[in-house]
Amino acid sequence: MSETDIERLTADVLVIGGGPAGAWAAWSAAAGGAKVVLADKGYLGTSGATAPGGTTLLVVPPVPELRQQVVEERVRTGGYLAEPSWVHRVLDLVGENLELVAEWGYTFPKGEDGKAVKTHLHGPLYMQVMRKTVAKAGVKILDQCPAQELLVDGHGVGGARGVNRLTGKTWEVRANAVVIATGGCAFLSKGLGCNVLTGDGLLMAAEIGAELSGMEFSRHYAPSPAFGTVTRGRLLGWANYYDADGNLLTADGPRGDDFLIRQLLKGPVYATLDHADTEEKRRILRNAHPIFFLPYDRAGIDVFTQRFPLTMRYEGTVRGTGGIRLAGKDCSTSVAGLYAAGDAASREPVTGGRSGGGALNATWAMCSGRWAGEAAAKFALAQGRDASSRNLVPAGRCGLSSAAETDETIDADGVVKAVQQEILPLEINWVRSEPVLKASLERLHALLPAVRGRAPEDVRGRVRAREAAALVAAGRWIYTAALARKESRGMHTLAEYPETDPAQQHRLVISGLEEIRIRTERPAESPAVAAAESKGAQV
Repeated sequence: MSETDIERLTADVLVIGGGPAGAWAAWSAAAGGAKVVLADKGYLGTSGATAPGGTTLLVVPPVPELRQQVVEERVRTGGYLAEPSWVHRVLDLVGENLELVAEWGYTFPKGEDGKAVKTHLHGPLYMQVMRKTVAKAGVKILDQCPAQELLVDGHGVGGARGVNRLTGKTWEVRANAVVIATGGCAFLSKGLGCNVLTGDGLLMAAEIGAELSGMEFSRHYAPSPAFGTVTRGRLLGWANYYDADGNLLTADGPRGDDFLIRQLLKGPVYATLDHADTEEKRRILRNAHPIFFLPYDRAGIDVFTQRFPLTMRYEGTVRGTGGIRLAGKDCSTSVAGLYAAGDAASREPVTGGRSGGGALNATWAMCSGRWAGEAAAKFALAQGRDASSRNLVPAGRCGLSSAAETDETIDADGVVKAVQQEILPLEINWVRSEPVLKASLERLHALLPAVRGRAPEDVRGRVRAREAAALVAAGRWIYTAALARKESRGMHTLAEYPETDPAQQHRLVISGLEEIRIRTERPAESPAVAAAESKGAQV
């Protein structure tokens, strides 16, 4: 590729990612007076996990007692790794953000009292509004333009390069600040969304020295039809579960995802929404969550009267916790000019070691996006010079032809399949034990040379090779962190260490690609830490 063949743009802020967090970051940066470019691997408005469905929000009335109760519960369930002030900030800002969404044209349903009910967002409509708002703010949108590597110099990050799926050309945006709002990693199989959820944002950040945190808490599986990938499982609360012979499977006490996982480890599991036993109930469920029914309707299955097979899909860092470590409350990272938001950022400050879908995660996306965009704009405008004058170089180190160490072409599909064999199985990643994880991690380490060759020349091959490299890196980070946390806390368990160890009430900070480094970091604040310290205990 000749340097003259590159399509170049200059901006103050580059936002990478077009989900809710990226859209909020782009709008916020533009509102701060910055010239903004947003590059998305798909189409802003339909990208990300929110666009195809609906999402709940964590909205708590400004009543001190209620707020404090929610904050304390969040800190407790997250293994005392969340920080109360971060949770309070999210709860304070979400209401203001939803007022903006309404001003921009989103219509919230009204309750019996005639007031708008702002606890849920219809994904397709919400993201349509966000695209219009971002465009109206003057942001230049690059659809179908996945970023592949960041640009850097001695002063920090200065933009990114990627490929335009439509033209096949390389694009380059030089900017004094970058917000990474893509990078959620779900390790999905070929053809089922791998070009959306591949951890590429995490790889780009790590290549320029950014740290990651919370990767051991990337252990979330969600129910899905065995023949599909829709993991909207809330309506399964209306279902009964059956084994292959039609015998009812029962649980002692509340039935959670753990119950389904344990049953699947024994054999096939089927379900029917038996408890929706009237037409009115069925109508309400269809209207409330239409995407849940889509794969079943396409397969000709009536979920209310027919049994359907279930499985668990691994959701990695998307509903897990891990991501780029945030160095400040403005969503800055350990690299100058680099900010992170949404699934790309570690959610430990607000979720600790236990995350999930919707609610706090959806609220976090809009809040972190707004904070990151605002801070990126301030940083970029304070530089006093155009990014085009900087001596920037691309930082990509694997999965790219420009960084190839051999002439061998990368077998991206083969690499992705090999990673999935280590990360997806419940027997490895959910039933975690030291011998099994160690053996799997060794096999993941052995895949690193496979992404050191040249990427295929076609657009799909170029994108896929980089995705494969990102999956190898993410898998290695997850299992390295999991083995380092010799206890069970939050979403992480280790068979040999079934108890929570007060001495490990810290975060695990990961860095590096070839050689992975790990250090500990205690939360800046935690009620449990403060109480223990006041007694002179080591936590």
